[in-house]
Amino acid sequence: MDNMDGLEVTECTRCPELVDSRTRIVNGTGPADADLLFVGEGPGQQEDQQGEPFVGRSGTILDDKLDARGLAREDVRITNCVRCRPPENRDPTSEELQNCFPYLQREIEQVDPDVIITLGKVPSEHLLDRDVAVTNEAGSLAQADLGGRVRDVLICVHPAATLYDRSQEETLDAALDKAASMAGEGGGGGQSRLGEF
Repeated sequence: MDNMDGLEVTECTRCPELVDSRTRIVNGTGPADADLLFVGEGPGQQEDQQGEPFVGRSGTILDDKLDARGLAREDVRITNCVRCRPPENRDPTSEELQNCFPYLQREIEQVDPDVIITLGKVPSEHLLDRDVAVTNEAGSLAQADLGGRVRDVLICVHPAATLYDRSQEETLDAALDKAASMAGEGGGGGQSRLGEF
């Protein structure tokens, strides 16, 4: 039984292993008409418990980075390729990604963002349907037919990458600068925030 009411998936049993490992379905959060749509891989433990994407350490990094660009988390939409936590936080399988894809397509179509930002390798490869060298391609813009039309997709490293590799921080910052300017925000009212880092 599958059910998507507006932007919320309320029931889904397409992936038996995920149904067994999830506490709940984790839907996207943020405005239904956001300019920026961030797409992660899938919920982790904290996301599964709280029912919201990017609430763990990665979420804190993302929130801080958005804030530094004059964007509040409430102003952007954040979702995932799969809405249920994979067991042991493993990557979603290609079958699981495909099972959840119609929900993501519908969300993209309804939100109709100016730009979609992929956070990490899995969402980048999933949405662009090709191999992506995320670190090398971060900050570059691609086009993909999503949610009923061709859309801009901005490739970005996963915020957690900065926890393990400090050099990824500049890569993340550059991609988010580009995202903020594409949303017409101009990066936080022209104030230089570089001194904070």
